[in-house]
Amino acid sequence: MKKNIKTLGMKNITRYLIAIVFTGLITIPSLDLTAGNRDRSGQSGASELLINPWARSSGWGGVNTASVRGLEAMFGNVAGVALTGKTELVFSQTQWLKGSDVTISAFGFTQRVSETGVFGVSITSMSMGKIPITTTELPEGGVGTYSPSLMNVALAYSKAFSNSIYGGLLMRVVNESIADISAGGVSLDAGIQYITGEEENIKFGITLRNIGPRMTFSGDGFATKVTIPGQESSFTLTQRQAEFELPTCLSIGASYDFLFDRSRFTMAGNFQSNAFSNDQFMAGGEFSFRDYVLLRAAYTYEEGISDDIESGLKINASKGLSAGFSVQIPMNKEKGSVISIDYSYRSTEHFDGTHSIGARIAL
Repeated sequence: MKKNIKTLGMKNITRYLIAIVFTGLITIPSLDLTAGNRDRSGQSGASELLINPWARSSGWGGVNTASVRGLEAMFGNVAGVALTGKTELVFSQTQWLKGSDVTISAFGFTQRVSETGVFGVSITSMSMGKIPITTTELPEGGVGTYSPSLMNVALAYSKAFSNSIYGGLLMRVVNESIADISAGGVSLDAGIQYITGEEENIKFGITLRNIGPRMTFSGDGFATKVTIPGQESSFTLTQRQAEFELPTCLSIGASYDFLFDRSRFTMAGNFQSNAFSNDQFMAGGEFSFRDYVLLRAAYTYEEGISDDIESGLKINASKGLSAGFSVQIPMNKEKGSVISIDYSYRSTEHFDGTHSIGARIAL
């Protein structure tokens, strides 16, 4: 970020921080974020909102709340979108739990619209392949297939409030559907990043994600034709569906850059409080050689992460380990334009891992 960004007065910065902290203290208890445990697992919906679809940042396993920047910050911490240079385009495809035929495709772009403001758009779609249709009369199927569709579209705006403080807001429209049943909703994310140090190598971040009203499924798929005994006429009976909450979570992270002559090593840590699953502790690092080759790895710990599924303590298919790399090719060194290929791997239980590959263009 250029040094000529107009810095807010200390009084104004203090007011922003007090307002944000005060809002958090009011909001967080009402969301019951501290109750993250396996007893609440499965009680929320739209759990795809917790899946990172991007190939670069997923290699960190979510540990980079403080250091994520550019378009991929629309998942990790929307405040980092403000650190986009000018324009950034990213495409990524993920084989989720390889062997399950679940694929995730994501595309997005960010664009600087002012000296301090950046606007971003992303589209994420999850495909679960073809699933056989079964009925009570035909439990083995044989009457066709159906394909569930899970999609969300996100709009974000992030701003540099000073040379050190960045903040952003994101609105995400969520849709889940099959042929005759669907559910729709809206969620909000908010995040802050603070950068300090003589070489701007110390970073802190906090983000609250997936805040929104409850969702519910509806459609003709819940309608059943009923005939009353003794009568020839029939009528349609529709079953009411229970509402479900979004998987709200709070992440707090920090990172430190060790700077060398032509290299950088970033060490990062993160705590994530999940409203409907176990709280998670994350640690990881990224090594960059002249910004040409970047290697990263992280480990996520939660209760029961090392136990077997059969033990009843493990509620997550993940084993905790994630890793990845990026290869960047400069297009214009003066402007900082690059094109890169990103890959990540996340280890899982009883599957062949989760694999993501993506392409990124930064102008």
